[in-house]
Amino acid sequence: MEPFFTNDAVVLGLLLIVIAAVFHTSHSPKPLWKKFYTIVPSILLCYFLPALLNWPLGLISGEESNLYFVASRYLLPASLVLLCLSIDLKGIINLGPKALIMFFAATIGIVIGGPIAILFISAVAPSVLDVGGAEEVWRGLTTVAGSWIGGGANQASMKEIYEVSDELFSQMIVIDVICANIWTGFLLYGANQAKRVDRWLKSDTTAIDDLKKRVEDYQASIAKVPTLNEVMTILAVAFGATALARWGADSIQPVMERNIDFLDKYNLTSLNSDFFWLVVIATTIGVGLSFTKARKLEGAGASRLGSVFIFILVATIGMQMNIREVFDNPGLFAIGISWMLVHVIIMIIVAKIIKAPFFFVAVGSQANVGGAASAPVVASAFSPALAPVGVLLAVLGYALGTYGAILCAQLMEWVST
Repeated sequence: MEPFFTNDAVVLGLLLIVIAAVFHTSHSPKPLWKKFYTIVPSILLCYFLPALLNWPLGLISGEESNLYFVASRYLLPASLVLLCLSIDLKGIINLGPKALIMFFAATIGIVIGGPIAILFISAVAPSVLDVGGAEEVWRGLTTVAGSWIGGGANQASMKEIYEVSDELFSQMIVIDVICANIWTGFLLYGANQAKRVDRWLKSDTTAIDDLKKRVEDYQASIAKVPTLNEVMTILAVAFGATALARWGADSIQPVMERNIDFLDKYNLTSLNSDFFWLVVIATTIGVGLSFTKARKLEGAGASRLGSVFIFILVATIGMQMNIREVFDNPGLFAIGISWMLVHVIIMIIVAKIIKAPFFFVAVGSQANVGGAASAPVVASAFSPALAPVGVLLAVLGYALGTYGAILCAQLMEWVST
């Protein structure tokens, strides 16, 4: 069904009104709003309210809009640059190995979650696997594995490797998007309950708290009312770096395309994605600028403007989710939910064993499932100072995506046959 509003100027206006309304109420002194936002984080509303505008209200549609593409290709790299300007590399290094351990635990959870989900559904609802036969279902699920471990490029490569039909692929995209978005919603909510979860995990959050304090202290020490000149400079740095990253990605991707056989041979097809190079180059520029005088732009509100871009991205991600599709594909959706539950259970067990902070659980998971588009969003829900951690782990996810997806595919084939 065609949405009521199809003009992106109107859709953008609606999304910004939603975001502004959330911010206005979240800062209201009224007791009702204060109590509400102690339970429901503002970033979660910025995520789910656009989804409700999609369905059941039918006012907007992610499929009919180009706003997510614009936000992810223009605003995301700009925000990465601005959020990395004041990055504290020493503080990130001091976070220790637990961040990487949780990242790999998330990857393992996805790799073994697929075959476990197939076994579970075959036991409780075997008819679900009759969609083209179990052989077809496991092949289709390989594309979900590629997306959840790496990203869109890995998903596309799995479609080609395992010869997934276009019809089945479209159904798998529904599993991918809906299950991943629901889990992202839980993580955004969990960010608001992080202290409570950390107490249950018996986590040592000293390094994370120290990093946040160092960044916040630095921001406070140089904070000032920005002049128009400084605002224009921040925009020039953000979008100038985005332009450079875009140019670099456009220059590198054709080279990768010409060497696609070599990349396929070593399962490095994610390097053939221009979005991968866009994120990597933008992040590198941002980190590089943090060692220059550009770092002082943080005092004029560089990260604050980067957070604005992040919230717009959050809203455009939310509008991509059509909750109605869950009811159209309940069987396949059950596979996706079962798969995600295995992933979550493994992460919780590992976090409990090593006493990892919930931040590492959330960002390690999202760096796999969501990638560079949403990992910094989840990290920012804990603190804008932590957004670069999400970006760095997401880039690692791109690198490992196809390897993990192929291993998952082999396991799913084994349990299906």
